[in-house]
Amino acid sequence: MTTGKKIFMHSAQMERFPYPVEHPFKTSRAAGVRKIIDSMGLLTGPDRAEVAPKEVGRGLLEKFHSAEYLDALEKAGAGRFDYSMLNMGLGTGDCPVFEGLYDYAVLATGATVAGAEKILSGEAVIAFNPSGGYHHAHAGRAAGFCYINDVVLGCMTLAEAGKKVLYLDIDVHHSDGVQEAFYERNDVMTISLHQDPRTLFPGTGFVDEIGSGKGKGFAVNIPLPIGTYDEAYIKAVKSIVLPLIEAYKPDCFALEIGADGLMNDPLAQLNLTNNVYADVITDVLRFGKPVLAVGGGGYNVENTTRAWSLVWAVLCGDDNGGAEAYGSGGVMLENTDWQGGLRDRVFLPDQARRQMIEPAVDAVIESVRKNIFTYHGL
Repeated sequence: MTTGKKIFMHSAQMERFPYPVEHPFKTSRAAGVRKIIDSMGLLTGPDRAEVAPKEVGRGLLEKFHSAEYLDALEKAGAGRFDYSMLNMGLGTGDCPVFEGLYDYAVLATGATVAGAEKILSGEAVIAFNPSGGYHHAHAGRAAGFCYINDVVLGCMTLAEAGKKVLYLDIDVHHSDGVQEAFYERNDVMTISLHQDPRTLFPGTGFVDEIGSGKGKGFAVNIPLPIGTYDEAYIKAVKSIVLPLIEAYKPDCFALEIGADGLMNDPLAQLNLTNNVYADVITDVLRFGKPVLAVGGGGYNVENTTRAWSLVWAVLCGDDNGGAEAYGSGGVMLENTDWQGGLRDRVFLPDQARRQMIEPAVDAVIESVRKNIFTYHGL
C-alpha cells in the first residue's frame, strides 16, 4: 500500500531525553533517521508528512499498565527513586533511572498511539515511529530497556476501534510484553521472529507458547538459530507468516522493526542485512492494509539509522529494490557510507553455514506449523 498519506512521527522534543551515556540504548537514533531521509528528499512530498507526538494521559496508559507502576515510574523520572522500585525493574542496569525518563516514555508512546489514531481516522495509511517499539515493558514492570509498552497501547487503540490487528515483530528479541497483553485474545494476532530464546534475553518465545483461551493459536513464536542469514529468515517468513496473514485477514498491521538482527549488532548474533527488512515490509504491503510501524532494538547506531531510513523508503514506495542500485556500504563492510543508497550488499553464506542453519530453521518451521496452523484451517 503506497497510495495515501504516510506520516513520520518525530519532533525535536524527543531528542531531549537520552538514556545514561554508558547505556547501549540511544534515543538519538530517531533523529539520525530523520536527518538521512530529509537529506535524501524522502521526508517531504504531497503524500507524506512529519507529525509531532503529544503525551498521552494516564487513562490510556492504565489500559495496560498498573497505576502503582506508573506512579513509581513518574516519581523515578522526577528524581524521587527508592529501592522498592527495584521490584518493578526500575534502577537496574537494563532499566536505569534518569531525569526525564517518564516524560520520554510517555512521549514515545504518544507517537505510536497518534499514529494508530491517524490510521483509524483515515488521515494516514502508513505511520512510522522510530522512537517506539518498547515491547519488553510489562503491565507492572520495566524490562529490557523498556518502560511503557507503546506497542501494546497502539495495538489496543486499533483493536478497540473494532480492527483485527496482526502484530509482526522482527526485532531480534522476543516480544514478551506484547505477547503478555494479548495472550488470551484473538483480535490481535502476535507473531514474533527472534533469536533462539535459549541464547538471548528475555528467554521466552518458544514454539509451544501459542496463546490460551480464545487466544489459543493467535500467539506465534518463530525462534531462529544463532547465525541465521537473510535467505533462511525469509524462508521462515514465507512459510509461516504469509500463510497466517492470508488466513487471519487482518484489517491492519502493526510492525516492530528492531534492527538488532543485523550482523555486527553488539547485543545479538543473527546475520541479517537490511535487505531483510525491506523484503518483509514489501510482502506486508502487498496485502493492501494500513501499517503502524515502530522501531525497537538496534545497538549499532549507524547501521540502525541506515536500516530504518530504508524502512521509511520502502513504506513510502521509494525503494526500487536491488543492492546494486543502493551502493555497497552498510553492515557487510562494517561501515555506514550511505551516499550510494541505503541497501546493504547481499550476503551469500558458505556451504558450512548453510548446513548448520537450514536444518534448524526447517525444524522450527515444521514445529510452528504443527502447533499453529490447524487453528487457522491451514
